[in-house]
Amino acid sequence: MPTYICPQDGTRADTTALTWCCPACRGPWDLDFEPSAALSPNSLSTRVNSLWRYEEVLPLGSPATTLGEGRTPLVPLTGTVSAKLDFLMPTLSFKDRGAVMLAELARRLSPERVVADSSGNAGTSVAAYCARASLPCTVYVPEGTSPKKTEQIRAHGARLEIVPGDREATALAARAAADAPGTFYASHVFNPYFLHGTKTYVYELWEDLGGRLPDAIAVPVGNGTLLLGAALATAELHALGLIEERPALIAVQAEAVSPLAAAFRAGATELLDEPAGSLSPTLAEGIAISRPPRARAVLAAVRESGGTFLTVSEEQIRAAQLDLASRGFYVETTGVACWAAVGDWTDRSVVVPLCGAGLKTGLAN
Repeated sequence: MPTYICPQDGTRADTTALTWCCPACRGPWDLDFEPSAALSPNSLSTRVNSLWRYEEVLPLGSPATTLGEGRTPLVPLTGTVSAKLDFLMPTLSFKDRGAVMLAELARRLSPERVVADSSGNAGTSVAAYCARASLPCTVYVPEGTSPKKTEQIRAHGARLEIVPGDREATALAARAAADAPGTFYASHVFNPYFLHGTKTYVYELWEDLGGRLPDAIAVPVGNGTLLLGAALATAELHALGLIEERPALIAVQAEAVSPLAAAFRAGATELLDEPAGSLSPTLAEGIAISRPPRARAVLAAVRESGGTFLTVSEEQIRAAQLDLASRGFYVETTGVACWAAVGDWTDRSVVVPLCGAGLKTGLAN
C-alpha cells in the first residue's frame, strides 16, 4: 500500500490516517508509490473511457465516486499548438482529475466531514465528488470568488465558507478546520493523491499521440498541481521505457501574481522573501497564489525538464479569451493564460490545457 512521505525530512505516515500534513514540518506530503506495470497504447482500446483506464499507474482502483472524468479531446489550434479541452470535464474544469482521487480516498476512510479550500474550481469539483460519495463537505473560498463558482458549490450541497481576504487567508482558515478530529482535508495542494489524478492529463496525451508526447507541455501555475502531475507522469513514462525523452514543462503565471516566475528568474530554489513583481488583482484568479506550499518542487520540476516560466499581462489574457472564443472555445480567464503565452510558437510542438469553462467566470471586462 502507498504511504505518505515528507519530501523535506523523510517523515512517513499511513495513508489510512487523516494526517493531512507532515507533523514535523507541517509541509505537504508526497506519495511513496510506483506503478505496478507498464502500459501499452494497444492494450487500452477496450478499457473504460475515463482516466481510470490507466489503472496500473494509479494509487487507487475500482472507484465508486467516478463521474466519467477524463479522456478529454485533443484539438489542433495551429500547425504546432494543440489544446486539450479539459473544460469538458463533469464540473467544467481539470480539477476533476484530482478531486475524484481525494473523494474516493475519503469515501474509503469514512471521515465525519470533508474540508476543502479553493479559489473556485477545486472547490466546485470537491463538492461535486463528495456529493457523489455521500460525504458531508465544507468548502472555504476567498471573498471575490466568481459567483458562478460559489453557486455551483452550493448546488452540490456543500457548506460554503466565504473568507475575508485573499487566497492565503482562505487556506489558513481551512487548515485550522482540518485539524479538528474526524476531518479529511481534501487539499489539492497538500494531498498527493490529487497529483496522481492530474498526471492522467499527460497519460491521455501520450495515448492520443500514439505513444509519444509533444516537445513541450504548457500549464498555468498557481499552486502547481497540474504541472507537478505532469512531471510525475513524464517521469513514470520515461522510467517505464514508454517515452525516450521528457518534454519541457512551460509554466505560465499572470504578471500580476508571479512569485514562482520571479524565483525561477532569480535562480532560486524556493520562493523569494520579497517576490519581485506585483501581487495585484488578476483576471486569472485560479492561479493567483502568492505563497504556493510546493514551490520548491515546482521550481525543480521545471528546471529538470529543461522548461521555463512565462508570464502574461491582463491585456494578453483578455485578448486570448476573445481569440479562443472566435475559434469556438469559450474558456475562463485562468484557462486562457497558456494560449496567451505560447499561441504563436512555431518552432516546436506544444499542448496547452483549456482547463476551465467560460461559463464559470464570463468574459473579462
